[in-house]
Amino acid sequence: MSAIIPILIGSQSDMPHAQAIAGVLDQLDIAYEIRIGSAHKTPAHVLALLAQYEADPRPKVYITIAGRSNALSGFVDAQVTAPVIACPPPSDAFGGADLFSSLRMPSSVAPALVLEPVNAALLAAKILGLSDPAIQARAAALQQRSVDAVLSADRALVEERGEA
Repeated sequence: MSAIIPILIGSQSDMPHAQAIAGVLDQLDIAYEIRIGSAHKTPAHVLALLAQYEADPRPKVYITIAGRSNALSGFVDAQVTAPVIACPPPSDAFGGADLFSSLRMPSSVAPALVLEPVNAALLAAKILGLSDPAIQARAAALQQRSVDAVLSADRALVEERGEA
């Protein structure tokens, strides 16, 4: 049974962050759906979405993207049994203080916090890879490409300078 990653965003302004995550999931060949719902403005809509996803038997990891108070991540995590990864978009408006809403959650509410979209997608893949060897292999290959890029850049630097 193929996995799915619901990507829940708080508003349309979060779409660039979601698209960055989706791009990595495309590379990893993992199904995802992007949906918009606000814990503050449309809680009934978010609950209805979560009920649909929870009824879906496919393995899943939720990724939530919401700025400012980021109520969405805790709200989602409190309603589901699958892992939730909070990936709030960066904001200069609050000097980083808005991240505090993602760092501290009430007891029994435990979304992971990953600030980089690429890393949020990778963590979701690694979690799903615990029970799906094909996803695990694709996630490992993605990480290896990153390692190879660093080593290639180092070789090019050494060659450029005419060193050993």
